[in-house]
Amino acid sequence: MEEEHKTDRKLLQKGVKFLMIALPLLFLGPIILNSSFKNQAHPFFYVICGFAITICLTAMFLLFRGIQTIMKSLFSH
Repeated sequence: MEEEHKTDRKLLQKGVKFLMIALPLLFLGPIILNSSFKNQAHPFFYVICGFAITICLTAMFLLFRGIQTIMKSLFSH
């Protein structure tokens, strides 16, 4: 007989939380990056560009971490 696997709900909620945090960052990062490239003559161009790239990388990390956590909650023993 096969054992029935149950979903770890707390781990699933944690993964969904990661995805919910990543969602606005996925939009915010490129918007700020586009805005910084339109204002390259501004003295804070490099600061804003670096900030936008950091937001984009954080969004990608949280997206990866959220999907990984959800998969772990669904398929772990």
